[in-house]
Amino acid sequence: MEARLDKWLWAARIFKTRTIAADACKNGRISIAGVKQKASKMIKEGDVIEVRKPPVTYSFKVLKTIQNRVGAKLVPEVLENVTPKEQLELLEMNRISGFVGRARGTGRPTKKERRDLDEFIQPVFLGDFDFDFDDEEGDEFDDSFFEEE
Repeated sequence: MEARLDKWLWAARIFKTRTIAADACKNGRISIAGVKQKASKMIKEGDVIEVRKPPVTYSFKVLKTIQNRVGAKLVPEVLENVTPKEQLELLEMNRISGFVGRARGTGRPTKKERRDLDEFIQPVFLGDFDFDFDDEEGDEFDDSFFEEE
């Protein structure tokens, strides 16, 4: 039995939607035996599919060719994860190190950068300074003091 590659990737829960699976094929992220594949490629049991989701390239062995999406508990019956340990270690290192793929100053600000921005933008608090320039009788303040002669 055979199944379309994009449909199997979706049914085996590797991608959330079939459209995303087809786009991954179109962009060259899906390969079988090192050869990039189209979404319409018919796969069979025993094929090893390589899925590149940077920074890791996952490898899955097809145990069943299915057309309909299965529940998460049934995924081990459909595929076997044969991803090399080096790739999984790379993923773990990426998780530990944090923002590896982000150049400084690009993207959304970090929490610290956001605080610095807020501190920069907020006006300075001057305490209980009275900005009302009226004198005690209610007359307007004479601003002739500030005029140049």
